[in-house]
Amino acid sequence: MCKQCTTFSDAPLCPSFCPMPHLSRRQLCAMLLLGALVAGGCHKSCPSAAPSEPAVAPAEPPTLPAQVPSEMSLFDGKALGHWKITDFGGQGKVYVKDGAIYLEQGNDMTGITWAGPLVRMDYEITLEAMRVSGSDFFCGLTFPVNENHCSLILGGWGGTVCGLSNIDYYDAANNETTRIIPFENGKWYHVRLRVTPNRIQGWVEEEEDQLVDMDITDRKIDTRIEVDLSQPLGVATWQTAGAVRNIKLRRLEN
Repeated sequence: MCKQCTTFSDAPLCPSFCPMPHLSRRQLCAMLLLGALVAGGCHKSCPSAAPSEPAVAPAEPPTLPAQVPSEMSLFDGKALGHWKITDFGGQGKVYVKDGAIYLEQGNDMTGITWAGPLVRMDYEITLEAMRVSGSDFFCGLTFPVNENHCSLILGGWGGTVCGLSNIDYYDAANNETTRIIPFENGKWYHVRLRVTPNRIQGWVEEEEDQLVDMDITDRKIDTRIEVDLSQPLGVATWQTAGAVRNIKLRRLEN
């Protein structure tokens, strides 16, 4: 290219040996801008020479069976099965012995969490629980209430306090479900819990000895942060060794 071309002068023509007529600076800039726009449009709209890789659909999470039997045992007395040891950190050993699941004393909590099929409303859970040693709650039964969760506490706060945690952010020692029951170490207690729309009920020992009958309409239902890992369904102890057996779930007819 001629010297005049490289300096973008305004002379009308390049010397005869230049193959192009000389352009003004404004004309050349306009041509360069037009070329950039055309190239950019082709880059966006023209198909690439290399084929793009096909999109990979994300794997769907595993789903639980849509239909839970009307009655089912959650523990066969031989192995943990769908029960998983809850990783509270500092938990004691968990093992099956003599048809029961034993939860050794932890620092602070030991527990098991259910990872099998589950219902979240209109159901009843029954189990037997025992405080083996220690002086705090030996059965913290966490359970679903629709999309929320709650816990039935047996023998907390020094060994005798029972109730639901939490109701309107207040735990079992500080709401209207608080009950005082003296539990004996080494004794099995039959526990029954029922969850229906707008109501949670619970019994210890005989049916007439009702522990909880709570209307939860327009109440805030949740768990204390210490037992959040027990969700959706779990059993835990606090600085206490406990055991559970004969765990069953029954769906209630609407």
